[in-house]
Amino acid sequence: MVKKIKIFYFLTLLICSSLSFAENIQFIALGDLPYNLPKDEHKYQKLINEINKQKHRFSIFLGDTKSGSSPCSNEYLIKVFNQFNSFNQPLIYTPGDNEWTDCHRINAGAYDPTERLDFIRDLYFKLPQSLGMKKISLQRQSEIFPEFKKFVENSYWIESNYIFATVHIVGSNNNFQNSLEKNKEFLERNAANNAWITYIFNLANKNLFSGIIFAYHADMFFHQPQTKDPEVGFKETLRLLTREAELFKKPVLLMNGDSHTLKIDQPLLNDKKNVLENVYRLQVMGAEQIQAVEITIDPRKNSPFIFRPISTAQD
Repeated sequence: MVKKIKIFYFLTLLICSSLSFAENIQFIALGDLPYNLPKDEHKYQKLINEINKQKHRFSIFLGDTKSGSSPCSNEYLIKVFNQFNSFNQPLIYTPGDNEWTDCHRINAGAYDPTERLDFIRDLYFKLPQSLGMKKISLQRQSEIFPEFKKFVENSYWIESNYIFATVHIVGSNNNFQNSLEKNKEFLERNAANNAWITYIFNLANKNLFSGIIFAYHADMFFHQPQTKDPEVGFKETLRLLTREAELFKKPVLLMNGDSHTLKIDQPLLNDKKNVLENVYRLQVMGAEQIQAVEITIDPRKNSPFIFRPISTAQD
């Protein structure tokens, strides 16, 4: 009798574990907004209210909390920080170029971009957890790689056997400069990003995760072919993603903002110019479109990602 009870208990645990892995995951992706202030302030708040009505696991903001021509002031960055914390569910943020790389522009305040990045890191990434009213724990790259201790913005978390990771890849050519002297920031961050991507794939393989979701700002596919142009700041990252995703074979979702139009495609090609069919890309809308995208992951399907735009009635 005892043996039968133990077998029944084991089978129950196995079934419960299988059911938990088969559970759908729903979350929100948005970015590149609000751009036109104060005109879009009301629309953006309505979008936040709409997201708060729904029961998603979390939201991911894919960079650019403002336009490139608006001031990069402490006051505005703090205001955004408080808005992020008004989301009912966890909010995970990865920076865009308009928050720091483009802040040298006169109409943005003529700031030192690296000083702005330091301020953002101190404000948004002080603790090993998400923003939002409800928090989730995040594993930060700075806690794993001593040599990359400044890169607190790169993080990962796990939901129902899928691993989610933010990577600090931004528009404006990833802050890649033509001069070696000016390229120090890019070279450090690019090395950290690529080490982080490699680590995430290794972790997914080791733990038999069902898939990977990468969240970052830049539209790395704006010009083709990005992997060969020496003036492009994404080439090493794209090569790495292509190589690792082809070996991984399981579903990979790349999520970005930057270009302000909704796009769903399969943009990675291997050395034989064949599409990597396990890799999907979601580019969220932004700027004039104050909208978000709901993503559902159905782990029972070979192509598990389902996308639904979320908008509000426009005044």
